[in-house]
Amino acid sequence: MTRGRQTDVLWVRGSSDPLRASPRSGEPPLTAVAMSGGLDSSVAALLLQRHGVPVVGLSMLLWDRSQQVRHGRCCGSLDLGDARGVAEQIGLPHYTLRMDGEFRRHVVDPFVDSYVGGRTPSPCISCNTEIKFEAFWERARRLGAGRIATGHYARIRQDGEGRYELHTAVDESKDQSYFLFELTQEQLSRAVFPLGELTKVEVRELAREARLAVAEKGESMEICFVDRGVREFIEDERPELPRVPARVTTTAGEELGEGAPTYRYTVGQRRGLGVAAGRRLYVLDVQPDANRVVVGDRDELLAPGLVGRGLHWIAGEPPRDGAGIQVRIRSRHPGVAATVESAGANGGTNGSPGACRVRFREPQPGVAPGQAAVFYRGTQVLGGCWIEGAIGAA
Repeated sequence: MTRGRQTDVLWVRGSSDPLRASPRSGEPPLTAVAMSGGLDSSVAALLLQRHGVPVVGLSMLLWDRSQQVRHGRCCGSLDLGDARGVAEQIGLPHYTLRMDGEFRRHVVDPFVDSYVGGRTPSPCISCNTEIKFEAFWERARRLGAGRIATGHYARIRQDGEGRYELHTAVDESKDQSYFLFELTQEQLSRAVFPLGELTKVEVRELAREARLAVAEKGESMEICFVDRGVREFIEDERPELPRVPARVTTTAGEELGEGAPTYRYTVGQRRGLGVAAGRRLYVLDVQPDANRVVVGDRDELLAPGLVGRGLHWIAGEPPRDGAGIQVRIRSRHPGVAATVESAGANGGTNGSPGACRVRFREPQPGVAPGQAAVFYRGTQVLGGCWIEGAIGAA
């Protein structure tokens, strides 16, 4: 099949074109598996096929690595080659979709802008929200798919009223539910997470038993499009940035010296501050407009809560009972009991800017603007917000 402008299809594996055929009455809908070329998405495709689900593999070309010496995993051409190979190995048709334009607009550029603005972004959440469960779904839908599946470690359930719930994975060490907090009822209704009930060990064993070419492939990089380091990436993307050393001060205004440019700092950072103070210091605040980085002791890093924006409830509305909510302020944060107070229009429900305040039962360190605060009750993800700053921040 030749390159198609409407769907941006680059190539196809398989002798037929099942994407154009509607399933017969009673058959499950065609499921498009987002195949990155990694172990997890490959096993997700394998499991669906084994269960008799009509499956097609769709890969996304998200980032051009042709000029890079080192390749990460996920979204590069080498990994797409692995995806094609696995699809061929298990007998699936495979398409690759060029989506680097969407990826740059919705993930890479906002990531760079956030760092330059003194924030610590979470690009994996943006990629899930804007790319995998929105732009990718739209491509898959136009090609005839009724559902999409990914290799995420998370689970989807329905409650007694038919609403969809997002839950943590059985394998807590690999759980990725934090990165999915912005999903809506509609998105969950058409999503499939085949790995949610499995451990990573079990997933790899399934790949070995099936003799998949990626059975021994390692983990993906945390930020797939960054091949050297975040700070170097920022400078490559924004060569016009002035490399002006920031003033490093205490909260009381004491000047400790000059450090690196402000975009090289993140809240909570302890090493590489560029100044000597005779005691252990942490970054408390990054102020690009003032060309200032505020540092202090660990106790000063503690915050009683946070101010958030973009408050989102997966059920479409806040829980009737606000008790028992735990909030994670980083993906590997253990969580802390908290209350969520909506301050936005319409109570911060879907479609609202959703200003809010989250108050912790116990003060927490490292509340970083740009990260997400995700709300849990037991294994269920209730929703979350984007962190604007810590309550009582410097």
